Amino acid sequence: MKEPKDGYKEAKRKVLAALAKGSYLHEARNQVDVKNKLATGEVSAQEVADLIKKSTGKDHSKSSHHADRSITIHVIARQGWYIKFYFVDPDTWFISVHR
Repeated sequence: MKEPKDGYKEAKRKVLAALAKGSYLHEARNQVDVKNKLATGEVSAQEVADLIKKSTGKDHSKSSHHADRSITIHVIARQGWYIKFYFVDPDTWFISVHR
């Protein structure tokens, strides 16, 4: 079966693998204490993975990164959580993880 145009399944697979391995980075930003609970340790990688595992394509959206339009930003909004990330191979970068 072909990957849908939104790339949700592949993005989900890649972000879950990064969380499982602990191989992810955090984009520097203002208000990191409010906007990225994963970076501050307020939520664990396992908690974020559990939310993403329960997500569906309906919870996913994408856009282009403001600084580099060639980078696709993925957003998963699930159970009141907002998880925003992107890939620059071989790295997975989190921008936001918050309620």
